[in-house]
Amino acid sequence: MARRREAPRREFFWLGVVARRVEFQTHVEAMANPFEFVQQVRAEAAKVVWPTRRETLITTGLVLTLVVFTSLFFLVVDEVLRTIVSLALGFGRGG
Repeated sequence: MARRREAPRREFFWLGVVARRVEFQTHVEAMANPFEFVQQVRAEAAKVVWPTRRETLITTGLVLTLVVFTSLFFLVVDEVLRTIVSLALGFGRGG
């Protein structure tokens, strides 16, 4: 009995505001040629551009600086809110 070949399914994925159409192959087609798959993986891996050491250090420094500033901001906001709440609740005690 001849098996009917299925057409590839098409799905849409939203990446931010750009719609990207991705075509899926059937399982049989995807596993048909492992050598071609390895070649495609190597070709895609060759396109990867790694940041330089300087870029990595700069972005790491920026992240750590922003973490410190954010922590200080929330510490100040927390203390201000704690003071406001304790004053508001303290008025009802009377003395």
